[in-house]
Amino acid sequence: MRLAAASSSKNANAFLERIKMDDFIEEEGLTYDFVKPGMTLIDMLDANVSGRDFEQGKPHPKIFLTAAEELGVSPEESFVIEDAANGVQAAKAGEMAALGLARADDEQALDEAGADLVVTTLDDVSLEALNEGRLERGNSR
Repeated sequence: MRLAAASSSKNANAFLERIKMDDFIEEEGLTYDFVKPGMTLIDMLDANVSGRDFEQGKPHPKIFLTAAEELGVSPEESFVIEDAANGVQAAKAGEMAALGLARADDEQALDEAGADLVVTTLDDVSLEALNEGRLERGNSR
């Protein structure tokens, strides 16, 4: 799975650079051979279009279409994880699947914006379905 960040926040890159993946996996008791000492979240990305100036912001899909292009995948093969209704609308306008990540009791707003699936934690997403190209709720709880 190829991974891109596509945030319109001007602070996104600074945030991505501060997340130390080696510290995180150690704290969580995880083991990943691909995580090297000093690796940050930004180092794990295959593309990053965060903080760029686009003529139109979300719900226009340009930021997500640019990310897909830089990943070398079609929009139809992509999915977006979004925590805002405008972002879900942007994903759908770009013909991408949209996973709504509700963080502030906004499940209904994300659903009404057209999210294909709305969850309050990524642990609720079926990894088996995701590996097969589908967004479905899993049985994690």
